[in-house]
Amino acid sequence: MKPAPFDYLAPESIADAVAALSEYGGQAKILAGGQSLIPMLAFRIARPAALIDLGRVPGLTGIRFEGDSIAIGAMTTHRSVELNEELNGRCPMVADALAVLGHVAIRNVGTVGGSLAHADPAAEWPALALALDASMAVAGPHGERSVPIADFLTGWMTTALLPEEVLVGVEFLLPPAGTGSAFLEVARRHGDFALAGAAVALGIEDGLVSHVRIALLGVGMTAVRANEAEDLLAGREPTLEAFDTAADAIGPSIQPLDDQQGTADYKRHLSRVLTIRALRIAQQRATDGANG
Repeated sequence: MKPAPFDYLAPESIADAVAALSEYGGQAKILAGGQSLIPMLAFRIARPAALIDLGRVPGLTGIRFEGDSIAIGAMTTHRSVELNEELNGRCPMVADALAVLGHVAIRNVGTVGGSLAHADPAAEWPALALALDASMAVAGPHGERSVPIADFLTGWMTTALLPEEVLVGVEFLLPPAGTGSAFLEVARRHGDFALAGAAVALGIEDGLVSHVRIALLGVGMTAVRANEAEDLLAGREPTLEAFDTAADAIGPSIQPLDDQQGTADYKRHLSRVLTIRALRIAQQRATDGANG
């Protein structure tokens, strides 16, 4: 199929992009790579009156380390992040996740901001953002505001972005020293959307869990934090028994649905298994880091 007719705009500043969004009154879509949007246009799932292409807007790409955080421009490609050696060394779960995000051709064009604004619950970036306490930099007619990722993801493929606002960047909090991290997912084929996945950061100090984050994807209307599981691990020895108990507690955090990819029960099972495996990998990486 072909997309329905639409206007095409290529603003050269954030202010112009915001003005264009305001002009179309919620009937425009931002083009930020297009790896998700273009297929939706082709099948006429999305029928915007206009596409506003951010490709000519300066200042929306780049990776910048700022102490214990990292700021990533919204138009930064997945591939640019994947190949950043410093980030891979400090937080290997990001590299884990990007290695299974589509294929290289997609990662060369798709963007961090595009994925987060699209907010597919089976996508990798929303789960990474939850696991890394991300804050979203959003620009609108009244200036810029910061939105915590927990407030940004509001429902199935919906976010807190207002119709006239643009996501311009994301700040992630890097795990503290002594933390290992890992990301795992299961898909029918490499590059397909995940049936389920887990992003985990695990800190160990004096033989006890000092810091833990567990974010799950593909098992709810949004990516979700497994708060109950985290609470069970905090302050405990990082044993397989503890991981098993924590994984048993993820049930209240998730609401998987039956679909053509698998049953809800199967996705619950996957979430449990992937959480345990990711915790074990993160534990090993934390131990390897402590031992130099």
